[in-house]
Formats: sequence, C-alpha cells, structure tokens
Amino acid sequence: MIFRRSCAALLAASILSVPVAMSPVMVQPASAQWIVYDPTNYVQNVLSATRALEQINNQITSLQNEATMLINQARNLASLPYSSLQRLQQSVQRTQQLLGQAQRIAYDVQQIDQAFTSTYGNASLSASDQQLVAQARERWQNTVGGLQDAMRVQAGVVGNIETNRAEMSALIGQSQGATGALQASQAGNQLLALQAQQLADLTAVVAANGRAQALSEAERAAAAEQGREQRRRFLSAGSGYQPGNARMFPNGN
Repeated sequence: MIFRRSCAALLAASILSVPVAMSPVMVQPASAQWIVYDPTNYVQNVLSATRALEQINNQITSLQNEATMLINQARNLASLPYSSLQRLQQSVQRTQQLLGQAQRIAYDVQQIDQAFTSTYGNASLSASDQQLVAQARERWQNTVGGLQDAMRVQAGVVGNIETNRAEMSALIGQSQGATGALQASQAGNQLLALQAQQLADLTAVVAANGRAQALSEAERAAAAEQGREQRRRFLSAGSGYQPGNARMFPNGN
C-alpha cells in the first residue's frame, strides 16, 4: 500500500514536470538592451540643462560687464593727446618781453621813486634855465616813450588774439571728443589756462596804458610847477618895467 502511494506520487511529479521541460525557452540575445522612457526623469534633465545654460549666460554677461567696466576705466585714465601749454606760454613770454622793453622809467619801484625825486619834483630854485629846459625835455621824452610802449603792448596783445582763437577752437573740440573723465578734465584745465593767459594780456594792457597816462599827468604837473618858477624868475629879474615919456616925432614942436 505504501509502495503504491509512492509510485503514484512519483508519477504525478513526473507528469507535472513534463510541460515545464517541454515548453520553449525564450533566451534574450546578449546584444539586445531594453530602453525605458521615464517622462519625469526627462523633464528633470531638461530643467537641469536649462539651469546650467542660464548660469553660463549669466557668467558671460558678468564677464562682458567687467570688460566694459575695465574699458571705461581705461578711457577715464587716458590722457588728453593735445596740449596748448607751450603756445600759451609763448604768448605770455611775448607780452612779458614787451613789458620788459619799457623805455626810460620802467616797471621798477625804486627807479620810479628816483625819477620823481629828480625830474618830477618841485622845480629847484638854484637850477639854471638850461637845467630847467633839460628836465622838461626829459619829462617829455618819458611821456612819449610811455605812450609808445603802451601801443607796442597793445599791438602784441592783438597779435595774440589769433593764437588764442585757434587754441580755444582746438580745446573745445578736444573737450567735446573726450573719451573719458580725465581727458575732459584736462581739456577744461587747458581752457582755464587760456583764460588766464588772456587775463594776463589784459593786465599788461591796463598796466601799459596806466603807465603812459601816469607819465603824461606827471609831466603836466611838473610843467605847471616849472612854469611858476620861470614866471617868478621873469618877474624878479632886474628892475622890471619902468614907465617913461616917449616921443613919436623928435623933430616936431
């Protein structure tokens, strides 16, 4: 009985094992791969790539801004490729030379004091008529020399006008075309230097005209004083005029 049950069980196991052994076996080739599409993972990858591209663009923009800033700094530090200093100095030197060529009584305090003491002071009572005439002539020559000097300074300043006009035009052009703050500032400084040179010319003209006028007024005052002295001498010389009888017809009755 026991042997029969064992045989039945062995037979049943054999029958059940037959379909499995006899069924076709599906073997996947070694070279084949399964491709799985995950939408969520794809979206995340796209977002990550977008963020990376945005960061790269931001870095490029930052580098461009830094390059622009460096270029602007270089422009602001660029020096103005134009200088009017030499021409302005030459104009000032020409005016100074004209002032330095002043005739006779020049722009010197000690020399002026000496001249007014000896030539423009009160007429000396002990001076001879020839000395008075010589002093008057010297004063006249001083006045004429002062007037000539004033006109020479005026002519020199007028000659500087064309130079000033050319420099002003050039500096304004440089200022308008300045590429940075330093160039604009330097152009403005040179325009101020041009203005200072023009003021120096104006001062020279005023000084020369004032000198000529002062010499003329001093000559007039000294001439009036000398005239009084000469009139005194004329009136006090000899016995003066004595009235007497005069005959027009000596042979008449």
